[in-house]
Amino acid sequence: MEEAKNYSVLYVEDEVDIRAKYSLYLKRFFKNVYEAGDGKEAYKIYKEKKPDIMVIDIHLPLMSGLELLRMIRVNDHNTKAIMLTAHSDTKYLLDSIELRLTKYLIKPVDRETLHGALMLATEELTKFNSYSRQLLNFHDGYRWDCNSRELFCENELVSLTKNETEFFSLLALRPNQTISYDNICYTIWPDDINDKHSALKTLVKGLRKKLPEETLENIRSSGYKLNIV
Repeated sequence: MEEAKNYSVLYVEDEVDIRAKYSLYLKRFFKNVYEAGDGKEAYKIYKEKKPDIMVIDIHLPLMSGLELLRMIRVNDHNTKAIMLTAHSDTKYLLDSIELRLTKYLIKPVDRETLHGALMLATEELTKFNSYSRQLLNFHDGYRWDCNSRELFCENELVSLTKNETEFFSLLALRPNQTISYDNICYTIWPDDINDKHSALKTLVKGLRKKLPEETLENIRSSGYKLNIV
């Protein structure tokens, strides 16, 4: 599981002895291993550390594993999740389908079974990271295809004007980084026009109506930044 060295994992289990044993096992493969004993602690660690993979027991104190993953899935569909439960009741499986699990494992889980699930998760991450270089993901199911220069909400194409497309394409080259006003203006309007900065404000105002909130951020006196998930 060589690829695992590139990723981090959060192991959520309320039984101390089991958590200690499997955390030690996970440290043989992953660069960072985080531990939590209840759902609320796990959510706090998730927000701070942003692990690539989560191994979650369904039955946790304070917040169940299903509740925890539902909260995460509001804005994050990329973190891989392996759910553990002592119950073979199909109700739990049906409840978890919408949460995009990599695996659903019945406890007690032996190391070979867990290892197989972790290998699958790392393979999914490796494939996704290769594909995601071509796609930028935003909140609420929006994504930008860098190759076709198209914006989608879920699977629906969002109509953009020519200048909106040019603007978005420029910011997408350096997501989460500020692109200066002048750089943007001279890319979209290489020929002289009156008051390019005013034209840019008008363009951004119209584009924001087509995007989730906070996707486009105005960095005062500097430029604009495209915030991705």
